[in-house]
Amino acid sequence: MELVFLALLILLMALALGSGYPVAFALPGSAILAVGAAAAAGWLFAGSPDAYFASGGPSQWLSAGVTNLRGVYWEAERDTLIAIPLFIFMGIMLQRSRIAEDLLVTMAQLFGPIPGGLGISVVFVGALLAATTGIVGATVVAMGLISLPAMLRNNYSKPLATGTIAASGTLGQIIPPSIVLIILADQLSSAVDQAGTARKALYKAATGELSMPSDFDVASTSAGEMFLGAFVPGLVLVGLYMAFILVFALLNPKKAPAVPYEGDYDARFWGKVAITLVPPLALIFLVLGSIIAGVATVNQAGAIGAAGALVMAGYRLETGRGAYAPALLFMASLAVAAFAQVVYAPNIKNIQTPDDQIGVVIALIGSAGLIASLVWSGARALRIDNTLQGVMVETAKTSALVFIILMGAAMLTAAFRGFGGEHLVQEFLESLPGGFWMQFFIVMTVIFILGFFLDFIEIAVVVVPIVAPILLADPAANVTAVWLGVMIGLNIQTSFLTPPFGFALFYLRGVAPAAVRTIEIYKGVIAFIALQLVALGIVGFYPPLANYLPTRVSLTSETAPPPRNPKLQLCLEEYVAERLAQDADRIRAAADAVRAQDLSYLPSKLAKDLTAGLDKAEEAIALLGQARKAAEAVEAAAPAYRPVHDAVRTLEKDIRRLDKEADRIRTRLSRLRPEDGDQLKPRLEARLKEIETERAALAARIPADWPEVYKAFHKLDQAESKARDAYRRAADQSYEAAAEIKATLAATEALRALAPDLRALAEAVAANEPAEMVEPVTEMRSRLGDVEGADAIRSAVSKARSALRARTPDKAEAIAQMQAALNALEADLTWRERALAELAPALDRYEAAIRDTLGARQQPRLTREQALFIASCSADHRDISLSF
Repeated sequence: MELVFLALLILLMALALGSGYPVAFALPGSAILAVGAAAAAGWLFAGSPDAYFASGGPSQWLSAGVTNLRGVYWEAERDTLIAIPLFIFMGIMLQRSRIAEDLLVTMAQLFGPIPGGLGISVVFVGALLAATTGIVGATVVAMGLISLPAMLRNNYSKPLATGTIAASGTLGQIIPPSIVLIILADQLSSAVDQAGTARKALYKAATGELSMPSDFDVASTSAGEMFLGAFVPGLVLVGLYMAFILVFALLNPKKAPAVPYEGDYDARFWGKVAITLVPPLALIFLVLGSIIAGVATVNQAGAIGAAGALVMAGYRLETGRGAYAPALLFMASLAVAAFAQVVYAPNIKNIQTPDDQIGVVIALIGSAGLIASLVWSGARALRIDNTLQGVMVETAKTSALVFIILMGAAMLTAAFRGFGGEHLVQEFLESLPGGFWMQFFIVMTVIFILGFFLDFIEIAVVVVPIVAPILLADPAANVTAVWLGVMIGLNIQTSFLTPPFGFALFYLRGVAPAAVRTIEIYKGVIAFIALQLVALGIVGFYPPLANYLPTRVSLTSETAPPPRNPKLQLCLEEYVAERLAQDADRIRAAADAVRAQDLSYLPSKLAKDLTAGLDKAEEAIALLGQARKAAEAVEAAAPAYRPVHDAVRTLEKDIRRLDKEADRIRTRLSRLRPEDGDQLKPRLEARLKEIETERAALAARIPADWPEVYKAFHKLDQAESKARDAYRRAADQSYEAAAEIKATLAATEALRALAPDLRALAEAVAANEPAEMVEPVTEMRSRLGDVEGADAIRSAVSKARSALRARTPDKAEAIAQMQAALNALEADLTWRERALAELAPALDRYEAAIRDTLGARQQPRLTREQALFIASCSADHRDISLSF
């Protein structure tokens, strides 16, 4: 029966959306009606409101709704949604202040003399507006009012003109900052958790091992990473649009003629171009650059964008003298604040020196100037045409709509899962031949078709939570959430252009003159829809377009993961292998130079560890070669093993699907009322027998030699893992001993500085009562703990403290231990000073030779060269299915 109510849920949603009922109420309303009908039917006919739910019931659905409400509005982990109203405000403010109009007019004059120049200028301005406003309706309307008449006057093809304007207006959905990307990041962050759980369950079912290696985890995403991931694909799409218009103009010059600029390209013209173009570009740099540089989060970047838009509106709306005064004050204050941050790094909670006070005062002056410029600009925007109030009202309405849709979609998704819809989708996708790519193709096709009828938010919040966990969990493709989000974003973008309900078409139809027929608008967007699908194919075929930039920024930021991070090891070892091909002889020579030194005067443990570390360096070089050979053996065996592995895993997946169905039937049998048993029980029991027969047939198709085939390949895989683990241990040991001695020698001055205090303390222990010396000895013990390699001295001081603190203080023992500490101090200083003179130069050369290769895992962070290599190496997807 749950399938009946699932169909009812989908039917109610389709009817509500098709009738034009507001989507914000259609989604939750459909869920409430379907859940209520299922609960009532279960209570009336089965005696339990939970009877007709595949999992849970109305109470679980209600609790899921409360959880989603709390998640959207109160959970700190999802605070990225705060950026939505900020970016909406930014976009509406720039549109209302006529910045878009200035851009279109100026760029048309600049690009006009080029074949198809007006069209190229529309795409260029569309890209700029996308990176500043991201509001499709505002962009399409603005360009339709300004550019379309000019293009028609200059004999542009009507389909080309309308298609260019409609398509360029949708760029804001993929070029960051984009509300679509923020919503997708929010939905995908939840999908990643579900996909990770599913992948771990798959690993356990396939291998029998309880824990999955952490480098097999599903890669998550955030709004900032989505912005970075979509940046290059957005530029690819812009390039395709421009290239198409240029080629079309060259092939059909009469349908896209050049339009010479009637004025002169003089200083005044270029000044106008600069004034028009520089502020939006500066705003783009501040918003996206702050995210890329890791200076600001997405929320903070949204606040920067909103403030910048307000300042730009302040000078654009004012036509009299002093129009640029607030903007100049804003820039000057920003420069003052930046100067304070760079020179003084002010911290108002930690003012200790006069310089700290100066830095805080300068920062406060800069902040006061920024606030004054914002208030000034806001007052202008409020005074002139009541612009600020209109923008605030529109921002509130749009933001409320987005959040209500998010809530309604969460309720709908919870109901869909409660009726077993997610299991049906999963079983359908997993039953498709062709694995991940067939599943992905079907999902993208469905999203594309839904784009003909649904808005992008509806697709993002209804479809993505259902299909994304299934796609992300697949180990064969092992795609990142960033790449999947960008692909879905590119696909969703077509929903604005696809007839009959493409919103960009409606916006353009509303402002286009009557001479432009609707069919011509529809014809014009076909080529651009095809270009979007081409861009989709390019990013799908070459994932680094989406993955490289976020990975690069992550690895080069201040919060980059350490080199020991498990996910970095394979690429880090590729980097080390390439470097060792050039540096191996230099490392051996540096190690031999250290071996040639007299190490007899070093403490025995240090000398032993250093000698072992030098041997480990040579061993690590050999082990890395063995690991690469083991990896080559796995790659060589994979082609023959993969067909058998895939066939068996497919059969096992079908068996697990049958087992789940059998469990559901048994659950349903347990819920049957006595009066229903005579009709349903025989049918359900018959289906159970069919399942058992099917299961046995599937199990019989598993090759008899599968255990041996699996064991042989698994042995090769384990050999590679063991070789890599052995290399990592040897590489770490080759660096640790040298690093320890270097740190110990670097602390020689600190130890020498403690010598007088330690001698004075020993005399004081001999001269004073034990109780009086406990605290000074404890303090010395703590100070020695901060000196690298002073363990023997610290140990003796600790024993002296123990003797002083004993129930019956032993002053003689304390004096003896302090003398032992002094002896250890003298011995330490003696060998350290000799090592500084004799061993340190050779040790420095050895440490420098292996620091970025064998010692890379021991460093606190990656070097820039390593980070760039690993970003490039890991930007592609790695098939890990044979490990499952």
